[in-house]
Amino acid sequence: MLRSARVRAARRPGIDYDSIPASLVAAAVEPGDTGYADVRSTYMRGGRPGLVLRPDGTDQVVEALAFARAQDVPLAIRSGGHGISGRSTNDGGIVLDLSRMNRIEVLDVATRRVRIEPGARWGEVAAALHPYGWALTSGDSGGVGVGGLATAGGIGFLVREHGLTLDHLRAAEVVLADGSVRRASPTDDADLFWGVRGAGANLGIVTSFEFEVDEVGDVGFAQLVFDASDTAQFLVDWGATVEAAPRDTTAFLIMGPPRGGMVAAQVMAMVDSDDPETIIDRLQPFARIAPLLQQQVQVVPYPAVVQVPPRHSSEGEPVSRTGMVEHLTPAFAADAEHLLRSGATPFFQIRAAGGAVHDVPADATAYAHRSAHFSVLAMGSGNRRLDALWDAMAHHFDGLYLSFETDRRPERLAEAYPGPTLARVRDLKRRYDPQDVFRHNFSVAEPPAVVL
Repeated sequence: MLRSARVRAARRPGIDYDSIPASLVAAAVEPGDTGYADVRSTYMRGGRPGLVLRPDGTDQVVEALAFARAQDVPLAIRSGGHGISGRSTNDGGIVLDLSRMNRIEVLDVATRRVRIEPGARWGEVAAALHPYGWALTSGDSGGVGVGGLATAGGIGFLVREHGLTLDHLRAAEVVLADGSVRRASPTDDADLFWGVRGAGANLGIVTSFEFEVDEVGDVGFAQLVFDASDTAQFLVDWGATVEAAPRDTTAFLIMGPPRGGMVAAQVMAMVDSDDPETIIDRLQPFARIAPLLQQQVQVVPYPAVVQVPPRHSSEGEPVSRTGMVEHLTPAFAADAEHLLRSGATPFFQIRAAGGAVHDVPADATAYAHRSAHFSVLAMGSGNRRLDALWDAMAHHFDGLYLSFETDRRPERLAEAYPGPTLARVRDLKRRYDPQDVFRHNFSVAEPPAVVL
């Protein structure tokens, strides 16, 4: 496919554009192409890649990876492009965009087994499964791609009832750094299967997932807004209410700095039931936490909550910090209130992460943060101010949620993969990606030895 002189003039150094494999040329996007604006950036981060390759199957992924490895530029892998960390784009490098690989297939109705490709978005998955009376727990946004979330965790509105997304994975097809294709499952390459569930981005490109999904019909979904001006007490009470709730109830909390002297808290809660009496019974303890400013409770299909938004395109360099917390203690709540009132974070979120997550042993997957009841996220626009406040809260945290973390300081790695987990992940890294090809997304590779 011939490019115009204008397009060729916009090419970035380090990429041999004329040797792009023939099977990938037609769908490839270069900086000078009219479609470049649609693929260069992600949900919250601007990018300027030199080339975006869009394979349409495993064979094309193998070709794209081989081509990318031959170029002396950064490589990023993208499924949905939603990741807050922004690691699915780059400046001057190559992006393997898997969005065209978005097929969703039912393999076995009796066992609720489905195959999903990495470029499908969770809203599309919810819509495809709903006619069967099924759902697969994911995140809180239908625009997130399957690939990034399913290899990192998956703390969604059904997490306390049904666990993490990766806990439903039964097999995966993985393209390794050397271009070989492996099937990973409990019986096929079991070590790789262990690693894919929590450290997948470091080990290969998953080109299809086989999940066992759950029976989920209509659900109760509440959106509640509270006056949380007594912020520390609100957080303690909200945390205790979440922990005391039956597993069929999962709640997320979003807060920001004071406005007009008041701190507002938005709670989104899902009850895995279509019975109005059950839904109201589960929500009443939440309604008593603090003065309610707004409330809306509906019985809706699960896909109505996890909807697909427009494709993402953004600019900027937002930062985010994450931490896993056992309980929302008074000491944690006091420090969180200080953070909120500082104005350093316009977006502060706490997700419930207990319930069924606890049922899986910590060493069963590369995702090891099984004992935490909560995942905490703070976003900001400047590293130093947020870093200082967040670092002062470090003693409250035990681990972090990798997909939301933009901090690349070395100590973050041990928080993402504690102790024996990091050692095992690094062993897999040496076996499956010894040259650290997949290093753009929080590489676990050991630093080179210092020769004195």
